[in-house]
Amino acid sequence: MRVLLYTGKGGVGKTSISAATAIYCAELGYRTLVMSTDPAHSLADSFSQHIRSEPTPLAKNLWGLEIDPFREIEENWAVVKDYLSTLFTSQGVDDIVAEELSILPGMDELFSLLKIRQFYEQDAYDVIVVDCAPTGATLRLLHFPEMIGWYMRRLFHVERKVVGTIRRFTDEVFSIPLPGDEVYDTVERLYKRVGEMKEVIANPKVTSIRLVLNPEKMVIEETRRAYTYLNMFGFVCDAVIANKVLPDEITDEYFVEWKASQQRYLEELEASFGSLPIFKVRLYEREVVGTEALRQMAKDLYGGHDPTEQFADSKPMRIVKRGKNYWLELHMPFVEKSDIQLLRKGDELIVRVGNIKRHIVLPHILAKQEPKGAKLENGILQIGFG
Repeated sequence: MRVLLYTGKGGVGKTSISAATAIYCAELGYRTLVMSTDPAHSLADSFSQHIRSEPTPLAKNLWGLEIDPFREIEENWAVVKDYLSTLFTSQGVDDIVAEELSILPGMDELFSLLKIRQFYEQDAYDVIVVDCAPTGATLRLLHFPEMIGWYMRRLFHVERKVVGTIRRFTDEVFSIPLPGDEVYDTVERLYKRVGEMKEVIANPKVTSIRLVLNPEKMVIEETRRAYTYLNMFGFVCDAVIANKVLPDEITDEYFVEWKASQQRYLEELEASFGSLPIFKVRLYEREVVGTEALRQMAKDLYGGHDPTEQFADSKPMRIVKRGKNYWLELHMPFVEKSDIQLLRKGDELIVRVGNIKRHIVLPHILAKQEPKGAKLENGILQIGFG
């Protein structure tokens, strides 16, 4: 199975690119599912067909899915949500506010993404095309496995033992309700599923993340940051797609400066993402809606390429040995040394770039050694251990 995730700044055309890719994959004979993790679903609008919250046939070999996040939360988080609501209410929080606080930010998107693991296990499709939420939400979503893993390793097992001991004596002494085993079981089950999901998404032989952008300054800057953060978390990007490029046949004076600006940014893209293939899609005369328009977009986008190809093979993180020392290398393009903060804490290495932080659990071969320094060369952060 191949999983293709398309993300980028809001409004760049991720949904159209995702829908076009799905149509092309289906016509190549792959059993294809196109789904959205964006709560503001627009796949149905792109296809001009109704899409339900379960796989909906759209064409031969093609199914669409717009997940109902509220149903997913109820099915996967109801026990914990009810406990948290009770907990907040017991502390004087308004019932409606307590209900809202009981759902962690990004959980609706998380449960959408967990569907990938479910379909992967079922082997019901050859290709899953994912229309992701805008970049910021996608980064938060991909960061979720790290976040919940940290809480589980640090708090879950200890707190469960403490609560179990307390319950042996009395529940009446405490002014707050204590979580039952079903709450811990739900969280533990979610932790396991999130870990399994990350194994699929971080496997470059299965999953490729593709960055969609328009040749504009702010969009390119956000795409660079996204590429850096995705590498930081070990996810592989294998292509950049420049959408809405003004075609050469547009000669109207009104667009002269606009075309010149786009050309400068396209050259900048080539220089910035030289290691990745850059696909270009022209700005069409009319809105890209419906099967025929999407089919044309796919033809223009991929040409003779199979969308399921792995267009680039990169290693966001690796361990190498030089002499007696080991080096942890992280691909960190578009950052300066001053942007990076490093902290060693037990068996973890904490890497922070801007407002994004990752806790890397060090493998045993590095955890038993002390850091010997770090350097940033040619977009590679190298951290020595010995």
